[in-house]
Amino acid sequence: MKLFNKHIFLGLFSLSIMTSCQKLTEVNVNPNEATTTHPQALLTKVEWDAFRTWHGTSPLYTLKMIVQTDGENANQIYNWQRGSFEQYGNLRNITKMTEEAERIGAESYLALAKFFRAYYFYNLTLTFGDVPYSEAAKGENSAIFAPKYDTQKDVLVGVLKELEEASIILKKNNNTINGDIIYGGNSGNWNKLVNSFRLKVLLTLSKKTTDLPFNAATEFSKIFTNESRITDVSGAEDGQLVFLNQEGNRYPEFNSSGYGSGMYMDSTFIQRLQDLKDPRLFAVATQTRLGKEAGKAINDFTAYEGGDPIVPYAQVNAKAVLGKLSKVHERFYQDPTAEPLVLLGCSEMQFILAEAILKGWITGDLNATYTKGVQASFKFYEKYAKNLGTYTNEAQAAKYLEQNSVSLDGASSNEQKLERILMQKYLRSFHQGGYSAYFDHLRTGYPSFRKSANVKTAYRWMYPQDEYNNNTTNVSDAIKSQFGGNDNINLQTWWLK
Repeated sequence: MKLFNKHIFLGLFSLSIMTSCQKLTEVNVNPNEATTTHPQALLTKVEWDAFRTWHGTSPLYTLKMIVQTDGENANQIYNWQRGSFEQYGNLRNITKMTEEAERIGAESYLALAKFFRAYYFYNLTLTFGDVPYSEAAKGENSAIFAPKYDTQKDVLVGVLKELEEASIILKKNNNTINGDIIYGGNSGNWNKLVNSFRLKVLLTLSKKTTDLPFNAATEFSKIFTNESRITDVSGAEDGQLVFLNQEGNRYPEFNSSGYGSGMYMDSTFIQRLQDLKDPRLFAVATQTRLGKEAGKAINDFTAYEGGDPIVPYAQVNAKAVLGKLSKVHERFYQDPTAEPLVLLGCSEMQFILAEAILKGWITGDLNATYTKGVQASFKFYEKYAKNLGTYTNEAQAAKYLEQNSVSLDGASSNEQKLERILMQKYLRSFHQGGYSAYFDHLRTGYPSFRKSANVKTAYRWMYPQDEYNNNTTNVSDAIKSQFGGNDNINLQTWWLK
């Protein structure tokens, strides 16, 4: 991380050179001008983009964690329309990194390129359904500017294949990966992240175990048994981007004006934390104005309150004016380093394993695995929620887990155990994981999210307008084959059927 600025500069500088070269070649080719670069100059930029994408506040509205009081928010009411293909711009950088890695035989960079491709396409296909995959990001060298759409099934099978290939490469190449701002070049930790992500993708396919060229449960068990994965509850192996208090390297929400206006905590999230006497509440939300004025302690659960996400926003605003709403904790927008953005860490990994144990995909100690997931989440806040660590230390985690409402021993059935596993997986995801918890909700039904009576479940986003304008035939064919020609957010895609 000490070399973060230098690596960002090198990465951006190299990209600017390549962009300039591309423009110059339209006029003339200069044989003395560089047209290649070392993949390490691209890796830093690739990592920086990947670990920050799909984060922000939009998922928090969808997950019933925050509400808007100065207007309607489409995510809050599940009425979004078109999504974005902006991530394909990031994939072009990954394509270039792949080419450069192949040119000089730098296999470790090729492995990371495969991982990041898998990460992007996994999220893109869950967001939309069928997406361009096999022909995507090939305009520069292959002149494919209107890529075909691959089926969601083929995309996810391809994602798993690329992840397996990445793991094979990393296992036999333990050399330091220069330009790496995530693990400081540690290829072993990268392999743990890759294999952990493989398990995540396979669990995503839990509804399709018999509609694949392999058995998802069997593959999950093989990886669990034979491959390394993230296990360290301290967070040392977490795939996370740590921020610095330096220009261009700060937490993305730092100095954001949105937190000071109409954004407040959702009563859904506040109530769930209160019901479970969950001290992580104190690390994600502030007391209401009335709570502060009454002199209530930070760890007084009655000092926190959220807004109803399904009533007209004017009603929620009236409650805010009276000082009866909690805001997002100021550390998210006042602390330039706040907390790392975690792509996949120990806490989520343990809940993935806990669900797999419950399903019978693997054998293991269900209670211990679940407990470790909660402990890892508490440890994260103890480490990064400055001046609030005493509320989420090891003793507080143990006290929390003793509650009958939290412990798996207090669950009366496997279904209730599943609900508790998914609830804890959700509670750890404030400002973390993008839409992962929503995808879990679509797959399992947990946790539940309140909607107005006339609101249907939103399963996907509509394709971007640019695709209609520039890739008309292919996007139209994809919509016809999946949805009978109706590009609708309320229609399920293959992975959920």
